[in-house]
Amino acid sequence: MSKVRMQYDEEFKKNAVKLSYASPKTVKQLAEDLGIKEARLYLWRKKYTSEGDKTRYATLEDEIKALRLQLAEARIEADMLKKATAYFANLSK
Repeated sequence: MSKVRMQYDEEFKKNAVKLSYASPKTVKQLAEDLGIKEARLYLWRKKYTSEGDKTRYATLEDEIKALRLQLAEARIEADMLKKATAYFANLSK
């Protein structure tokens, strides 16, 4: 039986990170209080600063996603152009 994967909004993540930096509790205790796993809170701490802003790591991660999408679109376009070239080459024969 599969478990339901929880999705948290960005505001919850930012608040959890802010709380993890401000609270005297350990990350493990805080994660338990929030009902999340400790590793997830550490991942969020990589993405957000204690003020809730995105870290350089998160900014680069977003940029990589955008570039991968752009590359995929360029590959599809190139493939379409190859097929069109082959099609029109066959028409001219």
